[in-house]
Amino acid sequence: MDYIIRDAKKNDMKSVLKLIQELALFEREPDEVIITEDQLIKDGFYGHPKFKCFVAEIESEVVGIALLYPRYSTWKGNAMHLEDLIVTEKHRGKGIGFALFSKFIKYSHDLNVKRVQWVVLDWNTSAIDFYKKNGAIILDDWRVALMDDKAIQKFVKNEGI
Repeated sequence: MDYIIRDAKKNDMKSVLKLIQELALFEREPDEVIITEDQLIKDGFYGHPKFKCFVAEIESEVVGIALLYPRYSTWKGNAMHLEDLIVTEKHRGKGIGFALFSKFIKYSHDLNVKRVQWVVLDWNTSAIDFYKKNGAIILDDWRVALMDDKAIQKFVKNEGI
């Protein structure tokens, strides 16, 4: 089955959101997705877009995405973050994930970034193996720290206490 990798368009965001939700389910966090199709369109296609997205398409159906955005490293300079790389379960094992990953790396290279990065769950061994096979180093000594909206609101309300 042939597929194409292309830049996402506004009218792809419904499919992109479905894939984001599929990934969240796979990652055992289905209730964490609060973003909407309209928010994706607003954030990705108006003013100063906050992200770039590539889609994999088979017969006019979006079956995979790579969603990325620029970062800045105080050690390296310009960097790129891969937020999500997902291929719908039905189409895994066909090289689509590798094609999307390659598009991300080449796009980042063309922008002359000095580092690309992403996070991967420690139990997702197939993803870890895929990334290692393609030259990535998986860091065991760094931890992801985050605050969700509720924690941010609490922090602001209590001035950090």
